[in-house]
Amino acid sequence: MTDAQTHSRSTRVWANTVLPVLGAMIAVGLWWLVAEVLDISEFFLPAPPDVVSAFLRLPGYLLRETWVTFLETVIGFGIAAAGGLVVALLLAASWVVERMTMPLIAAINSVPKVALAPLLLVWIGFGPEPKIVMAVLVSFFPIVVSAMAGLTSTPNDLRELARSLSASWWQTFLKIRLSWALPQIFVGLKVATSLAIIGAIIGEVVNPERGLGSVIVSSGNSADTPLAFAALTLLALLGAALFYLMVALERLLVPWARAISS
Repeated sequence: MTDAQTHSRSTRVWANTVLPVLGAMIAVGLWWLVAEVLDISEFFLPAPPDVVSAFLRLPGYLLRETWVTFLETVIGFGIAAAGGLVVALLLAASWVVERMTMPLIAAINSVPKVALAPLLLVWIGFGPEPKIVMAVLVSFFPIVVSAMAGLTSTPNDLRELARSLSASWWQTFLKIRLSWALPQIFVGLKVATSLAIIGAIIGEVVNPERGLGSVIVSSGNSADTPLAFAALTLLALLGAALFYLMVALERLLVPWARAISS
């Protein structure tokens, strides 16, 4: 391994591992410092040791509820990703379909999703289904918009190249337009991971049966703020894990995009 390769590898390790961990440690340290210096009661702002104690008090319960929220988020995100990509492909394939349906999609997206949460209980009933639907509704539109932005931004010289090679419309669409759009699509997917968690939590707060949202509601009713912060911390870790999972998938499927950006 050459010196340049060693330096590049160490730089990647520093940027991808050391810096994120260091940033998290600084954030926790500042949180702890504020709680201790200002002598804030744990009822209002528990310090990190209080949150750890709350987790150790009920670790099995919190992990079970985390798993419930994880399943709701992943299922909702998967449905939103599949449906959003299909819709974006249809809109990009035909400008007539785009002009007919894009205003409707934008109008539906402008409806506050929180207002739909109680109605989902009436339409679908209790259980995980309305929470999954809420995760789909919140994360669907960013995927459509990002995919559309990528599919409609193909440079003209690439289209001319495909035309000069006598490529068919489908060959041009799949091998050039879709490939060019993949980095932008992954931008929407990474944003949608966090939004899917928010959607699932909205459903759990409205219908607090299972999940970390129900933990937050019950801990608020019992004035157990450290337990609520323990649930919020698990949500933050879950969001970070899903986000970096999408980052790893992007690097696996679109390695050339990273090379171009660097």
